[in-house]
Parts: sequence; C-alpha cells; structure tokens
Amino acid sequence: MFVTILILGLVLGGTYALLALGLTLQYGIARIMNLAYGELTLAAAFILVALMQGFGISPLLTVALIGPVGYVVGSLLYTVMMKPLVARSSGGKLDVDSILATFGLLFLIQGVLLLVFGPNFTSISYLDKGVTIFGVTVALNRLIALGICVVVGGALVIALATTRWGLALRAVAQTPTSAPLVGLDVNKVARQGFALGTALAATAGATVAMYQTFSASGGVVFTMKALVIVIMGGVGNVGGALAAGLLLGLVETFVATAIDPGLTLAATFAIFLLVLLFRPQGLFGKA
Repeated sequence: MFVTILILGLVLGGTYALLALGLTLQYGIARIMNLAYGELTLAAAFILVALMQGFGISPLLTVALIGPVGYVVGSLLYTVMMKPLVARSSGGKLDVDSILATFGLLFLIQGVLLLVFGPNFTSISYLDKGVTIFGVTVALNRLIALGICVVVGGALVIALATTRWGLALRAVAQTPTSAPLVGLDVNKVARQGFALGTALAATAGATVAMYQTFSASGGVVFTMKALVIVIMGGVGNVGGALAAGLLLGLVETFVATAIDPGLTLAATFAIFLLVLLFRPQGLFGKA
C-alpha cells in the first residue's frame, strides 16, 4: 500500500504542483489573484478531449501545443482586461479589483464550457494500459502526465534561477517599485508572468484530461486547491509551491486509499486551516 500511495500521490501531486506554480507566478509577479484559474485549466482539458475525439489528434501533441496557446491567451487577457485595472490601481486596490474582475471571468468561461460541452462528466481512454513499477500496476497515462509535469516544472524552475529573463521576473516579484530603477519595464514583465501562469494552467489542464474525469462546473475545485498549495508553500515561493503540491497529492492519495475517498477535500482544507493558524507564512516561507 505504501508504494501505491507514493506513486499515485506523486502523479496527482505533480499536476497540483504545476497548477500552483502558475498561480504563484500570476500573483507573485503580476499581483493579480485570478479566481478564473480553474476554468482556464478546464478549458484546456476540454480542448484536448475535443481534438482527440473530433479530429483524432494525439493528446501528446495537444499537450505540446496547448502551453504556447495558453501563453498567448494569458497575454491577451492581461492586455485587454488586467492592464486597465493595474493602471488605475493604488495601494491594495488591485487585489480587490482583480478578484472582482476574475470572479466575473470565472462565470463567463464556465458558461461557455457548459454551453459547448454540457454539464456531464468527461473522460478519455488514452494509454490506460497498466505498467508495473515496484510491484504496483499504474496506468501509463498517469506516468506520462507525471513526466510532463516534472519536465515543465523543472525547466521553469531552472530558467527562473539561471537566466536573465528569470532574474527579471524575480526582481519584479520581490521589489516592483525598485525594478524600474534598473531599467525593467514592470508592466511588460507582469504581462509575461500572467501569461506564463496561464500557460502552466493550460498544460496542467491537458495532463488532467489524460487520466481524470472532469466536468465544466469543477473549475472552482482546481482554483481552491491551487490557492491552498500557494499558501502552504508560501506566497511567491516557487520551490515551496512545487513541494506543497507534491505533499498535498500524497496526503489526498493516502486519505482516499487508506481512509475514505469522500474525505479528501476535508483533509485538504484541514491542512490549509492548520497552516493558516500555526504557520501563516507557509511551510516553506520565511517568517
């Protein structure tokens, strides 16, 4: 049972980590709390299903293309919807305005998804044959989803830590008021951070579609879990978001396997409350 929980927990945690990483970038760099994040994730999942069922396009090809498409969509969303809010914001007003704006965007995207794809649960059968690892049989599509999350998340972490582009993103995230003094265009970097977060949401949604069942009204669950992970890892802490995502996946898998599948959401929010009460800076954040 331990090996089963470990492997399945890492698969689920990899998806959670990728989700949380995107939301961390959007809030940490652009200072925008995106409540429509889960709906953007679901939109990518439905696109993958539609392309496979309607046109026979391989999900792996869709995963490779959905990230760049998500980046373009995120850039357009920031330019059209978020940039005016940033321009007129003062103090903490951007937080409130972005929450209200993305709350409306949530229902807009959800309505479109319900209209186009309907309210029923959706899933696909893709590479679901079993592979034995350490005596445990795991569906191949889950292992592929984990591999995608590890490669994408790892590549981004390395890029943020070692490249000049990553340095610019980190500079705006840490000191947005001082960044212009060294020649950084804060608005441009913020747009890049928001677009990159949307690309990660789209990639995570595509991996979700490969092995999970989902519906058009379930986006709020992805948003809430991403928020929980961001707070658990420490707001703006990229490494913390990755570690907290993996940890949450392991906890949920343990509860579902050893106790009761109906208690997974309760366990998630129990951890969330404990972190808020006793470690408000996050498990991996600095006091």
